Amino acid sequence: MSSAALESFHSALTSHERQAISRLTTPAKIQAFLDDIPYSSEERYRSPLTVLRDRCGHCFDGALFAAALLRRLGHAPRILDMLPNKRDDDHVLALFQRDGYWGALAKSNFAGLRFREPVYRTLRELVLSYFEDYYNSAGEKTLRGYTVPLNLAAYDKIHWMTRDDRLDDIGVRLSKIRTVKLLTPRMVAALNRVDERSYQAGMLGVNEAGLYKPPK
Repeated sequence: MSSAALESFHSALTSHERQAISRLTTPAKIQAFLDDIPYSSEERYRSPLTVLRDRCGHCFDGALFAAALLRRLGHAPRILDMLPNKRDDDHVLALFQRDGYWGALAKSNFAGLRFREPVYRTLRELVLSYFEDYYNSAGEKTLRGYTVPLNLAAYDKIHWMTRDDRLDDIGVRLSKIRTVKLLTPRMVAALNRVDERSYQAGMLGVNEAGLYKPPK
């Protein structure tokens, strides 16, 4: 652990917590941890330390947790926000690379919006791999774009790995950085609704309390 932020994170852990994260030695194992904890429906942000202690989180919390744990493995702590139309929630990914190819980790209420193997040449390819699984509770495919990556090392000064009180700063920044559009208006107009089998598969294990419901 070379950075002061990582050392601070490690020093805040109990011996039991250190033992728990010592087993998270690959991106897949970090994802398995996120998959095993409940999806939070609370309107609050949790730091990686709080996620570890509360054993729950939503997509923002999960992305920060994954970024922190990826950082322990030598990856830059980068996140990206996938952007829907006005009838759905956004979704935050933690990014990593292997041999120059992009992969992602995520905590999601939907089964299809979680881990991606590092096989994507570009971020556009990676984000588009989520397109068919990115739909709202009305069955509408809603993904429209994404932000450029945000390196959380810039927020070490607010102790994002161990404290909850300034995490809004990260959320605000995600709302202001440059975005990339994926679909043209003509593409949007021609979209089909998600088929019923895919809909049900993606909703497997969903926490209804945390499910965004678009206005009718």
